[in-house]
Amino acid sequence: MGGIFVYAGIVKLLTINAFARTVDQYDIIPDALLPAVAVGLPAFEVIAGVGLIFDIAGSLTAILALLVLFIAVLLYGVINNMDVDCGCFSPEEAANRGNLAQALYRDLAMIAAVMFLLVHRRLRPSNLQSLSLWGKIRSFKGGI
Repeated sequence: MGGIFVYAGIVKLLTINAFARTVDQYDIIPDALLPAVAVGLPAFEVIAGVGLIFDIAGSLTAILALLVLFIAVLLYGVINNMDVDCGCFSPEEAANRGNLAQALYRDLAMIAAVMFLLVHRRLRPSNLQSLSLWGKIRSFKGGI
């Protein structure tokens, strides 16, 4: 899942003008904040995705927060019967305009996966936490 967020964030950063236009279509961000959101949101996606890949504390919660935000925006678009690109990945998605409900279902499935991971992490024994890649890196640093 971390890779999905890294990919999505990088694609948006590489096509920043197209992403800004997509965000603007929802008409929920003031024009003065649009550049900051158009850069900050995908940058946060990349950081959270990398954090999840390396099992850094808080990254799964960051992914959850992003998904809640995305679901709220998609729900706003569905309720208002908007014919816009979801802005989820790339400008090529514009061909699927009006498929906000499909993107909403995808994000709901992803939030279910995040909830599973959160519960799984809370329930796993602490000795298994050291088997993660990040745990190995930290234990290796401590051995030097």
